[in-house]
Amino acid sequence: MNMPDFTVPPAARHRAILIVDDSPANLGMLRTMMMQQGYQTFVATTGERALSIARRVRPDLILLDVVMPGIDGFETCRKLKEHLSTEHIPVIFMSARSETEDIVAGFDIGAADYISKPLRMAEVCARVRAQLQMRSASEAQKEQAERLRRIVHGMDEGLVIVEASGRIQYGNPACERYLGYGPNELAGRPLSDLLGGTLAQEYLDYFAACATDPAAVHQAGAREVLIRHSDGALRAMDLTLSPMVADEPLFIGLLHDITHHKRSETALQHAAMVDQLTQIANRRHFDHFLEKEWQRALRSGQPLSLIVLDVDHFKLYNDALGHAAGDLCLQKVAAALQSRALRTTDLAARYGGEEFVLLFAETTQDAALVLAESICALVESLHLPHPGSPTSEWLTVSIGVASIVPTKFDRVEQFFVTADREMYAAKAAGRNRVGSTGSGAG
Repeated sequence: MNMPDFTVPPAARHRAILIVDDSPANLGMLRTMMMQQGYQTFVATTGERALSIARRVRPDLILLDVVMPGIDGFETCRKLKEHLSTEHIPVIFMSARSETEDIVAGFDIGAADYISKPLRMAEVCARVRAQLQMRSASEAQKEQAERLRRIVHGMDEGLVIVEASGRIQYGNPACERYLGYGPNELAGRPLSDLLGGTLAQEYLDYFAACATDPAAVHQAGAREVLIRHSDGALRAMDLTLSPMVADEPLFIGLLHDITHHKRSETALQHAAMVDQLTQIANRRHFDHFLEKEWQRALRSGQPLSLIVLDVDHFKLYNDALGHAAGDLCLQKVAAALQSRALRTTDLAARYGGEEFVLLFAETTQDAALVLAESICALVESLHLPHPGSPTSEWLTVSIGVASIVPTKFDRVEQFFVTADREMYAAKAAGRNRVGSTGSGAG
């Protein structure tokens, strides 16, 4: 029989076909045709032999006769579909039994197509080609899905898929790792398990708006949120939520852990406000704090007290004992001052060199004088030897105190100048003492 001459289709390259038929004539004709089409071809005359070859070779398609000795085509197909290595191979039945119930039975057990005998070679080639094209498309989709799965699983960013109801459908390994959950433990949880009630409701409202008017759907931009860890702790993260195209309303959330960034940011802010030598507030922090407390005192009508102090004869201390000892001396003085600034409205700071300041909100002049006298005595009680001092054998300080109930006519700069002037007056009066004024900002 003359075979039709067909151009070898691209899908034929590297494709293997198993032909199963107990008729040598049909088998020879089909094998020749498939080889002409460029397919690698295997043949079997029984169902048992077909199963053995299929499990070993794993062809891309099987042309399977229905009526055969031993196990027939239907039983052979059933066994193919039951085996893990062959269940995805498309099967095309070939049979002279073309009754509807036979065709339906073939499809019911997993056949991809059904060709009636006698065979028409052009039709066989077209159906084989169509099935191989579908198989190629299916394999491409599977490969793409697998690549996507690997990308999602390998991401450093957390990814969650959330249903419109707020139920978490999926969380990738990075997300589970961020939040302290085991594999698949996030799935099924409500979004409110991760976000506070108010914030979770905001997103539920966003989901509802997207469902109501899909045309107006927009990506919910990145925002910094606190996500609840499985241990109950809150972690700072950037969250971006956006709708995805799907049969059901779904939203993709991307989580980026910024805990380390926030810690670094906090550390930088701390460094900007703290004196590196003494580890108490620096001048910049003090100036901001003074302005804030001044404004609060203006509103409340409560007194504000300022203490300015200077280490006596500090240059002589450095000259006698060295700068390393001088640094240690300042650290000990700072620690003593910090022990007197106990409230959140109190602040001790190094203002520059050997000069320190303390601010006390809601503190009268009398109370500030008591504090200043105790500080003066406390520093001397440290018993830091000062061999170069003409004032005392121990390290001492001179202190100036100013107290005021500020009004809109007073200036914070003058308040500071007054306390500073009182400190210099204490120095002029012999040092190791306190000078004060009651209203010096006027």
